Amino acid sequence: MATLLSRIVGKKTVEPAATKNDDELDIRALKPLVEQKPVTSTDPKDLSGAWTMQQVTTVFPSAQRALFQKYHVGGCSSCGFQPTDTLATVAMNHGLDTSEVIEHIQSSQEMEKDIEITPQDTAALLKQGKVKLLDVRTTEEYAIASVPGSMLVDQSLAQEIIQSWAKDTPIVTLCHHGMRSLDAVAYLRGHGFVNARSMRGGIDAWADQIDSSIQRY
Repeated sequence: MATLLSRIVGKKTVEPAATKNDDELDIRALKPLVEQKPVTSTDPKDLSGAWTMQQVTTVFPSAQRALFQKYHVGGCSSCGFQPTDTLATVAMNHGLDTSEVIEHIQSSQEMEKDIEITPQDTAALLKQGKVKLLDVRTTEEYAIASVPGSMLVDQSLAQEIIQSWAKDTPIVTLCHHGMRSLDAVAYLRGHGFVNARSMRGGIDAWADQIDSSIQRY
């Protein structure tokens, strides 16, 4: 698991999916995808199977998290894709219906709001001892500023979480501005941690709204 959470959340692209054996792959089925004209639209309503994954993830920033969380697509080398792959190709490689995947991606922006939590609510849960606060930043960032009671995720802790933590454990992930922590939540939910959420705004928002003594960077 490539340095697990601490490394996974920092990845911008993922490696290509494992290739099927030649005798399992119908080349004729791929031909229409190859011959499709490039799509240049950036209107979310125009999303189709002909879009490349680079276009998809640019127009829909939440798409990669949404695909991993629901379909386990895009989180590791065995389920990954290339930016130049079309959405239809990715769906076909994973035995998915393209129309269903399109609908899921289009609704992912709204769905992502459900996996965020405010710094205020996080602080309340932390004070009550009702949540595990996981910091997914680098060691250097954590040394600059950290929330008391948080745990910096390293390889050892990531292995412990995936292998032994209860799947219903209340978890809040934390990063600098709240983007890497969303990737971490998608990873955790993709592995069954249904109560994982991301703190909106990251430690920068915490310093601004909760504890002004924490250094901002």
